[in-house]
Amino acid sequence: MEPQYKKGISWWPGLKILDRYIIRKFVGTYLFAIAMIVVVVVVFDYVEKIDDFATTQAPLKSIFLDYYLNFVPFFVNQFSALFTFIACIFFTSKLAHRTEIVAMLSGGMSFRRLMWPYFISASMITAISLVLSLWVIPISQRSCVAFEEQYIPRRKAVQYERHIYRQISPGTFLYIRGFSPSSLQASFMALESYEDGAMRSVLDASDVKFDPETKRWTAQRYITRNFDEKGVETFQQNRNLDTLLNLDIVELGKMQSLVKTMNITELNTFIEQQRTKGSDLIRQFEVEHHTRYAYPLGTFILTLIGVSLSSRKTRGGTGLHIGVGIVLCFSYILLNRIFEEFAKGGSLPTLLAVWLPNIVYIIIAIYLYRKAPK
Repeated sequence: MEPQYKKGISWWPGLKILDRYIIRKFVGTYLFAIAMIVVVVVVFDYVEKIDDFATTQAPLKSIFLDYYLNFVPFFVNQFSALFTFIACIFFTSKLAHRTEIVAMLSGGMSFRRLMWPYFISASMITAISLVLSLWVIPISQRSCVAFEEQYIPRRKAVQYERHIYRQISPGTFLYIRGFSPSSLQASFMALESYEDGAMRSVLDASDVKFDPETKRWTAQRYITRNFDEKGVETFQQNRNLDTLLNLDIVELGKMQSLVKTMNITELNTFIEQQRTKGSDLIRQFEVEHHTRYAYPLGTFILTLIGVSLSSRKTRGGTGLHIGVGIVLCFSYILLNRIFEEFAKGGSLPTLLAVWLPNIVYIIIAIYLYRKAPK
């Protein structure tokens, strides 16, 4: 009689009863862990903000449908890899403790074949995580931000800084002070032009208003100063400023918060626009772009580590596996945060810095896979 699980390479080994059992238990444990932690987080967050909700008289329907319903996908996706890893460790450790994995391997199943249902489960979780990260969460974040600005007083004035400095084209910088998003008015604006590192012209204006229909900035009075090659200044006072700037009104907000509300298509277009302008914040936008792919794909790496680590029966039982696994997983998350800062600061190339934790941990995963029981 031929063994049920033949050894060898196959692009589609099929789905046996045991595969469906592993997938069902793995995904079920993952969903259960997600559901439990979401309930805990929502309850604690609601208790923390209940005074704000009462003060602003936020409707209960808006609290749960506009805020928490849009907050949950962000939280789930943020820690999806961690929950996948915990589910993998917990479920596989139970299989190993009951010597079920020993029985599978003794029955002719190779360890590589054992990984097949785990990787199918990881693929489903990764696909959902990518959809959330690239499309769903940016849209849901807009509703969360709008709700916070309306019903949480502590968040109302967070989106705009008092001093805003943006590069709108190579050699041209815009400074705005005291911008009010409600009146679309700034107390002061300065438009500076540089050439070969030297200032060539400056436009200063007070009480500047933005017209959302024409996209133009207007002021009753403004001053222009021009500098020749010798640094001699020409000063002129003018009236009725009416100018169009290469800057969208949304770019005045905190840029890191802004890019989180863009889906992947909008983010790619925005990055190209900022690169054309020569923005000095381009690294932060590229980090956001790469992390939307790197985090979901880390699910495969953590799944391989989880199965390889917890498939061996040990005296410490499930607790030992979970303890070691959580240390590895949290170190992975910490490493991601550290290298993100390196990328934003320019210490490392953005692409390398964001993907380096995955590279390091895939080496760890391969090592643990080779040491796993065969």
